[in-house]
Order: sequence, then structure tokens, then C-alpha cells
Amino acid sequence: MRDITFFFDLVSPYAYLAFERMPESLMGHSYNMRYQPVLFAALLKHHGQLGPAEIAPKRDWTYRQVLWHAHQHGVDLQLPAAHPFNPLALLRLAVACDTKGLPNRYVTETIFRHVWQGGLDATDADRLRRLTEQLAPRRDPGSAEVKAELATHTQTAIDHGVFGVPSFAVGDKLFWGFDALPMLRAYLAGDAWFGDGDWERAGAVGAGVVRKPS
Repeated sequence: MRDITFFFDLVSPYAYLAFERMPESLMGHSYNMRYQPVLFAALLKHHGQLGPAEIAPKRDWTYRQVLWHAHQHGVDLQLPAAHPFNPLALLRLAVACDTKGLPNRYVTETIFRHVWQGGLDATDADRLRRLTEQLAPRRDPGSAEVKAELATHTQTAIDHGVFGVPSFAVGDKLFWGFDALPMLRAYLAGDAWFGDGDWERAGAVGAGVVRKPS
């Protein structure tokens, strides 16, 4: 059985799509999935990037593509009333539902669907209160302990080389994006490509031009 860590932020529609599609995409393979919430904004800051929703033309395309993927794959998805939004309260709720800060699939599914089904405001105070009551977290989501655990989860992801969500870590291999699910499946199946050196050669390509930030 392979151990897989699923790094996600609830603000990411691609992470939601990946979450919903994982069971079918990886069907037939034996694995143990670890759900690790991280703060996507902190990943962006660390790597000096803007998020897709922070670049106006890319934002429009992102939403169109997300809705197309949902349609194509039969995933129930409606864009929330406002996006991007601050996901900290939801991430901390996910962390608070487990003594080790690693929510199970039910908790992760419930919070993802709170955001991505129904087209409502993901951070509405009344909805967040009802969601918290439904999940009955083991710890206070606003506690210093929970806040520190989320920060630790995020730093662990950065140390592992994670730069975006969703990301899947299997041993020393890291797979990024909803569209990486077929590649992840092939790796779990023992596809010979992963042993022929292309994975390593891709990481050894030199940079011909390095653009300095303005």
C-alpha cells in the first residue's frame, strides 16, 4: 500500500475537482490518503507568485475551465458568490476536527462541498456556524494551537517542494494539479516511464533566461 499526501486549500476549485475525482481516478490501486490542509496564499508568497484569480484574464479563464471540467467529469460544482475569499476559518476548522490536524475524508468532503456546491458565500458567518456545529470539531478552530498547526502544515508542504494546490506526494515524487491524476495513477501502477530517467532529466534542464522581478 502506498502512502499519498494530498495537499489542498479549500479556496482552490482544482483541489475540489481533484478531491471528487480521486476515488475513481485511482480505483484498483491500494493506497492510504493523508489529507493535509495548507494555506495557498503562503505558498504563493514563498515562491513570489500571483494566484490565478489575481490576474484578470486568467481569472475568467480559470472559472470557465473549472466549470467545463466539472461538466465533463460529472462533478457537482457551482462557483461561490465571491472568489477568491479568505479560507483561513475553513482551513482551521478542518485542522481542528482531528487531534493531529489531519482531517478525514468526510470532514474534507463536507467543507469542500460547503464552498463549491450551491453557489453561496463560503465565508458567511451563519453558514460557517452551522458547518462548525455539523462537524463538531475536537478543538477550538480559533485556538493558537490550531493556527500553529496550519502554519506547520504549510511550511512542511513548502519544505517538500509544494508550490501549488492540489499537490500529491508519494515518497519523493510530487504531482501537481487536477490534470496530474492520470500521471499519479500511472506511477502507482508502476509505469516504466518513471524508471527510464525522464523524470530526473526534466529537473536538470538549464535556464536560458532568468527574468528579474520588476
